[in-house]
Amino acid sequence: MKHSTTPQTRRGHRGGPARRIGRTLALVLPVVLVLSGTLAVTRVNWTGSPSGSALAASDVTSAAVSSKAVPEAPQDALRDRLMGELQDENPGVVLTNLQQAVNEHPSLARHCSSIARALGKAAVRIYGAPRAQSYARPVCDTAFASGVLAAHS
Repeated sequence: MKHSTTPQTRRGHRGGPARRIGRTLALVLPVVLVLSGTLAVTRVNWTGSPSGSALAASDVTSAAVSSKAVPEAPQDALRDRLMGELQDENPGVVLTNLQQAVNEHPSLARHCSSIARALGKAAVRIYGAPRAQSYARPVCDTAFASGVLAAHS
């Protein structure tokens, strides 16, 4: 019978350097990954401005405050204007104005559905669901009607 030359280890014995390195990595690696992920998130430019520098958290809030001075996007200006008109005019007139604005500025066409949906929801708050639904027409793929339905349900 041959005996092996490798030393036998008892259960619970701490083993050699490879096992110690493995245990150390098992404890340290998750901490390193969490910290590196946190640092990566803080370095992302969340403001959308093209500057290449990383912003501190206090800089992000000051950038957000200063971004209010930036003129709003054309689709936002149109939506706000039409929401104001909805207070004074019936939804049929406002939908006509939306269609005219999209016809005059084709770049607004991709925002037409979301604007019409918002108008539909606002019309339900102002006129109630049955009356708001009576103004529905196929402007922007019937998005106004889907907004009325969403606000009513």
